[in-house]
Amino acid sequence: MRKKVLIVIAVILLIAGLGFLLFPPISNLIGKASNDKLSQQFDNARDNVVDYIEDDSGKHIDNAAEAREKGLIDDEGYRIGDDGSRLYDFPFVFRNDLQKLYEASRDYNRSLIGNQGGADTVHYEYMVFDLNDYGVYDGLYACLTIPAIDLRLPVYLGADTNTMQYGVGHLYGTSLPLDEKDTNCALAGHTGYIGRIFFDNIRNLSHGDEVIVRNYWGDITYRVVELKVVPENEANDLLIQEGRQLLTLITCIPDGEGGFDRCLVICEKQ
Repeated sequence: MRKKVLIVIAVILLIAGLGFLLFPPISNLIGKASNDKLSQQFDNARDNVVDYIEDDSGKHIDNAAEAREKGLIDDEGYRIGDDGSRLYDFPFVFRNDLQKLYEASRDYNRSLIGNQGGADTVHYEYMVFDLNDYGVYDGLYACLTIPAIDLRLPVYLGADTNTMQYGVGHLYGTSLPLDEKDTNCALAGHTGYIGRIFFDNIRNLSHGDEVIVRNYWGDITYRVVELKVVPENEANDLLIQEGRQLLTLITCIPDGEGGFDRCLVICEKQ
């Protein structure tokens, strides 16, 4: 009897050990699949931007707010049929709404030039805009792709706890990722987040590696120009530098004293 009990205990320990060993890679695979799904959703929406859709009377509806009011799209922006089912696997985005978002984004970026002072280290979690006001109901402003480390991540506005569970967050007070000079867009992502690979591997990037931001208006290809570690309250590298088009990736790493430093990957469009 004692022998059987020992065998059962051994089997349980073996299964538990295997589970412990297999959980991280399996969980990370699931997380990567989720990242890829969100990124693909963004690509599909971007590739299928509409000028208008027609209501039952044949009237052209050219904005998301009116389309929702008339029941042509649901609260998440998906086109729905007469029975309420979704007709496509991606949300509809209207060209008119995107034009307004682009103009607002440019105005915001211009407002930072000469007025940024010290980058806002307190309110990074704020969103520059509520994307719902511009007919983008899934919250995705852009997507980030880094081929060298096989990374695809959705980009949300505001580096708060909620958005950073699903992707990377744009830091309020820094430039939005538009294709224009006199910008420095800062994107923050977790390292060591259980079950998801976010910015864990950005410290493995090398000078010259491509970092691509895909927004609704095109693709911006940056290249890594510098990697550095700074104290958590050091924000000078997030400031706009005249004549340069920068993207700064940020994640936390242990400082060896129970706290955290910031790992920065500074990228520039050449």
